[in-house]
Amino acid sequence: MGEVMITPLFALLLQVTPVAPIVKGTALPPPANDDAAVMAPIQALLGAIGTGDGNAVLGVTRPEGSATVASEGAQPGVRSFRWADFAARLKPSGDKVEERLGTPAIEIDGNVAMVWAPYTVTVNGQIHHCGYDHFDLVREGGTWKVLNVTWNQHTTGCAA
Repeated sequence: MGEVMITPLFALLLQVTPVAPIVKGTALPPPANDDAAVMAPIQALLGAIGTGDGNAVLGVTRPEGSATVASEGAQPGVRSFRWADFAARLKPSGDKVEERLGTPAIEIDGNVAMVWAPYTVTVNGQIHHCGYDHFDLVREGGTWKVLNVTWNQHTTGCAA
């Protein structure tokens, strides 16, 4: 076999440049500026959950997807619900429930997107729980839909 000659350019390509991990709550620049379109069904989903509107939940989700919570505290465990079951559990109440997202990390590749963000849920202005949300979205026919959401739920250590 012949000898392989390593050119300076090839040697440069072989060097590995260390890359720092993504800081939680930040994102790499997406290849297209579709951030607002990706966040729209997420904001609609959170609004529907806050008002107890199951039909609105079903309008921004894919039926084969699910909502999964990993709870800590008094009732630790993992529970998962198909969107139809999740929506059926929602009922309007007299309480003002609001979920606020921190700065999201948004990654988009074609018709698939991922959003990771810290969140805090308040009930009547008082912190109820917090954690991180992870949303999987798909775009079909030009419309983004939430396929899955997974979140952890802490009742302590929540920032105001």
